[in-house]
Amino acid sequence: MAGPLVETKLYRPRSRAGLVHRPRLDERLLRKDGTGLTLVAAPAGFGKTTLVSAWAADDAAWVSLEESDQDPVTFWTYVLTALDRAAPGIAEDALALLQAGPAPIETVLTGVLNELSVLPGEIDLVLDDYHLADGLEISRGMTYLLDHLPPQLHLLISTRADPALPLSRLRTRGELVEVRAADLRFTLEEVDSYFTGMGLDAAAIATLEERTEGWIAALGLAALSLRGRSDASGFIDDFAGDDRYVVDYLVDEVLDRQPEQVRRFLLETSVVNRLTGPLCDAVTGQPGGRAMLESLERQNLFVVPLDDRRQWYRYHHLFTDVLRARLLAERGDVSELHRRAAQWYDDAGDTVAAVHHAVAAGDVDRAADLVELAVPALRRERQEATIRRWLDDIPEDVVRRRPVLAIGFVGALMASNEFTGVEQRLQDIERQLAGPADALVVVDREELERVPSGIETYRAALDLIAGKPTGTIEHAAVALRLVVPGDDLTTSAASALSALASWSGGDIEAAHRGYAAATAGLERAGHISDVLGCSVTLADLEITLGHLRQAQATLERALEVGHGVRGTSDMYVGLSRIAWERNDLDAATDYLRRAEELASDLPQNPYRWRLAMARIREAEGDLDSALELLDAAIKVYVGDFSPNVRPLTAVRARLLIARGELAAAQEWAAGLPDELSYLHEYEHVTLARLMMAQHQDAGPLLDKLREAAEGRTGSLIEILVLQSLAARDPAPLERALALAEPEGYVRVFIADGTAMLQRQRSAYAQRLLDAAGRPTHVTTPQSLIDPLSERELDVLRLLTSELDGPSIARELVVSLNTVRTHTKHIYTKLGVNNRRAAIRRAHQLGLLTR
Repeated sequence: MAGPLVETKLYRPRSRAGLVHRPRLDERLLRKDGTGLTLVAAPAGFGKTTLVSAWAADDAAWVSLEESDQDPVTFWTYVLTALDRAAPGIAEDALALLQAGPAPIETVLTGVLNELSVLPGEIDLVLDDYHLADGLEISRGMTYLLDHLPPQLHLLISTRADPALPLSRLRTRGELVEVRAADLRFTLEEVDSYFTGMGLDAAAIATLEERTEGWIAALGLAALSLRGRSDASGFIDDFAGDDRYVVDYLVDEVLDRQPEQVRRFLLETSVVNRLTGPLCDAVTGQPGGRAMLESLERQNLFVVPLDDRRQWYRYHHLFTDVLRARLLAERGDVSELHRRAAQWYDDAGDTVAAVHHAVAAGDVDRAADLVELAVPALRRERQEATIRRWLDDIPEDVVRRRPVLAIGFVGALMASNEFTGVEQRLQDIERQLAGPADALVVVDREELERVPSGIETYRAALDLIAGKPTGTIEHAAVALRLVVPGDDLTTSAASALSALASWSGGDIEAAHRGYAAATAGLERAGHISDVLGCSVTLADLEITLGHLRQAQATLERALEVGHGVRGTSDMYVGLSRIAWERNDLDAATDYLRRAEELASDLPQNPYRWRLAMARIREAEGDLDSALELLDAAIKVYVGDFSPNVRPLTAVRARLLIARGELAAAQEWAAGLPDELSYLHEYEHVTLARLMMAQHQDAGPLLDKLREAAEGRTGSLIEILVLQSLAARDPAPLERALALAEPEGYVRVFIADGTAMLQRQRSAYAQRLLDAAGRPTHVTTPQSLIDPLSERELDVLRLLTSELDGPSIARELVVSLNTVRTHTKHIYTKLGVNNRRAAIRRAHQLGLLTR
C-alpha cells in the first residue's frame, strides 16, 4: 500500500472512566462458542465503538476502518497486520503475497487461515466502522474468510448498516451473534446509573429515558447540557421530538454554552476525520490546537483519543455529522477550510487525504495536480484502485486537458480490468497531444514525454487481452520506437508484452529476446522485485529452449541483484527445477527448503513450489505424495499473463499414467483439442505417453510433435526419447543425447527406464546409467533436547500439507482440541510460533525425512 500504515487505525480505543456497566450486553458479546461472527449494527450514536472496545481484550486484533480502506490492498494490509501483531508471524507470508502484486484474495487468505487453524490460542478480530469500507471487492474476500473461519478466530464487525455478507446463512446455522439498536438502547436502570451524582429525581430520569429512547448520543449531550444548571428538571421538560431533533437541540445547547473560541474550533475542525495539533492549527489558522484537543478530552466533549500518546484524536461520528451540518448552516462556504487541510496533508505527504480535501473544496484543478504527481508512485506500489476512485472525483473536462493525468487513469482502468472505453480514451489523448501545446495542462513534464509510447504500450496490452498477438507485437514495436531514451519502464513493458505474444505463438526465441530486454530495463530502473519476476519467466523460456546452464545463470544473477526482496523464493524454486532435470535430488530438495524459509515470493510461488516438490517425490518413487502435492498445487494455482503451456492437469495426467491409472488419464485426454499447436504441445506429448502406456501407436503423433518442436530443444529432447522408446529405434535417442549432454540433462532419460540407454556406448550414456542407480537422499536428522513424540511427528507431517486444523483432526481421528495441544507442544519444542516456521525448522532438523 502507498505510504506507511496509519498506526492509530490499529489502536483499540481505551475505555473511559465512568462507563455504565452493562452485563446484559457483555453476556451477549461473550457468547462466542460455535459462532464465527458477532455483528454490532446500529445507526450513529448508539455507542458501538465504546461497547466493543470495552469488550475486546488488550491483545485483540483491531482495525478502525475509513473510506480509503475500500481499496482491497489497503483493507487487507490493515487486517493482516492486525492479525500478525496479535499473533506474531501468523500473517507474515500472506502480507508478502498481498504486497507482491495482483493475486486472488482467496490465495492470500488461505495461508493465514491454515496458520490460524492450528493456533493453540484464540484471536478476536475487530473491524470497527465496517460500513465505511464495505463494497463488492471487500465483501468477496470477507465472505471467503467467513466460509473458512477456523475456530481459533472470532470476527466482530461494528457497522451502521448490515454488511454485504451471507448473514442469513450464518444466522440459520447459529453461527452469528447480533447486537442491534434495540439492544444498545439504555434501559431505565442504565439511564439512572449514567446520571448518578447529577441530582436528578426518578421522574426526570424517566423523562430522559422516554424522550431519548435510551439513545446514548442524546443522553451524553443531555449530560453536557445539564452541567451547572439549577433548573435541570425544567430543562428536561423543554426538549421533545424524534431522535434527530433531540440531537440537534442538544448540540445547540452544548455549542451555545461553549466559549466562542472553543465553539469555533469545534466547527472548523469538524471538516477533517482525524485530528492532531498541527493539522488543527493549519485548518483554523490559530495556534494551540494540541492544548485545545486535550482540554476537550478532559471535558468529555465527544473527543476520542486514537493513540496512547494523545497525539491523534477524532470526534464522535455523530457529533462530527452534526458539527458539519451546523458549520454549513452558519457559513455556507467551507472550501477554505478544506483547502487548508489539503495543503497540510500535501506537505505531510498524505496524498490520498490531500486529494480528498481538494475535491471537497471544489478545487478540482488542485486535486488533478496532486493526482498527476502521485500516479507514478501509486502505480509502482500497485495502488491503481486508489487512482481509479479519483477518476470519479475529477470531471472529464479537467482530465481532457491533462494528457499525463488521462493516461494515468487509463493505466488504473486496465489494472482494474475495465477495458471498455479505453481505446476511446487513448484516441482522446492523441488528439490532445496533436492540438495546441498551450491548451494542455501538465504538472509532470517528465511524464509528458512518455505519453506517446505509453499509448502504444496500452494498445499492445489491449490486443493481448483480446487474443490478437500480431497486433500486440506491432503496437509494442511502435512503442519501442517512440520510447524516450532512459524510459526503462516503458521499454520493459513493451518488450514483455511483445514477448508474451511471441510466446503464445511458439516463437520462443523472440519471446526470450523480449523478456531479456524487459529484465535488463527493469534492473536499470531499479525495479528489482520485477526483475526477479521476469527472471522466473526468462528461465522458463531458457529451459524450453534447452539452455539449462543459461537458465541457472539467469536465476543466480537475479539472486545476486535482489536477494531478500520479493521473488527470492521463486529463484530457488527455479533452481530446484534445474537440479531436478540433472537428477540432483539432494540439491533440488535443498533449494526448496531455502525457498520455504523465505516469505519473499510471487503470487505463483505456492503452486510452483508444490509442483517442484511433487517432481522430487515422483523421482523418489513416492507417487502417492507426489499426487497429493499436485492436487494441492491445483488448489492454489494462480495464473498471470504468461501462456499456461504446462497445465497442472496435464502434469497430473502424467502422474496418473505412471501410477497405472490409465482410465482416469483417458478422461483427462478427452478434452484435448485435435489440432497441434505450441500452446498444447505439453498436453499432446502427455497424450503420446498415454497412448504408449495403452500400447497404441503413438508414432505418427510423435513425428508431428518432433517436427513442430524443432528449435525448442527442451521439448525436442523429451519427444526424441519417446520416439526411441515407441519405435525401439536408437537413432532418436542418439540425437537426444547429443542435444542433452552439453546441458547435463538426466531425468528425461532415466524417468522412463534405462533399457534403451543400455544399447548406447557413449560415456554420457554410461553416466546416465550410473545416475539411475545412485541413491538420491542421505540425511541425518538432528536431535532435539525434548524430542517430538510419534503422535507429534504425525501432526507435524500433516502441518506440511494443505489441511487445516479440523481436517488434520479428522485424518488422525482425534478431536480438534487434541490437535491444538499437539501443535502447541510442537511449537514449544521447535522454538517457533507459527506453522511455516515449524515446517522450516523441521526441515532443518531432518524431522520430515523419517
